[in-house]
Amino acid sequence: MQPPRKRVEHFDLPGHARELTFSCYRRRALLEEPHAYAVLGQAVTKACALHGFDILAFVFMPEHVHLLVFPNADPGVSALLKSIKQGASRVMKRHFEVGSPELVLALTITERPVKQTFRFWQEGPGYDRNITNRDALATAIHYIHNNPVARGLCKRPAERAWSSIHQYDHPGLPAADGVPTITRRFV
Repeated sequence: MQPPRKRVEHFDLPGHARELTFSCYRRRALLEEPHAYAVLGQAVTKACALHGFDILAFVFMPEHVHLLVFPNADPGVSALLKSIKQGASRVMKRHFEVGSPELVLALTITERPVKQTFRFWQEGPGYDRNITNRDALATAIHYIHNNPVARGLCKRPAERAWSSIHQYDHPGLPAADGVPTITRRFV
């Protein structure tokens, strides 16, 4: 018998920024290769445009993602996460089928006796927090940008290529290829 799954309550309220964290399946480092980061960057950019979210900050880690967004219209985070995760998962599955078929097998689970499912992402929405004031927003951005340093992946936040720190440090410069572009609305 499996333990009950944690449920995260979503509070989709207009005017609230959302701090989101979601992980790869079983926290495997599936995002380590540059191709995976580029695929994820495209999925985040496309999903945010489709669902009307501004990207305020992000960092892509080897096995998880931190994303700070702000809704321009309907604040439905579930649809945003679904678009990001499904978009990236489909592309990465095709990539693995060509270069790492054994990884496709390792990431395929049996949901029911007759249903097999490829899992790039950990099931569920991950961490989700509403942010309602400037101080909390600044703290969240600082946390996101410093997460690679805290994990020992680099000595300074600017050393992490797949992070919005570069757009904060050098406003007006275009983001590198594949890296999502942020909107500095509040900081």
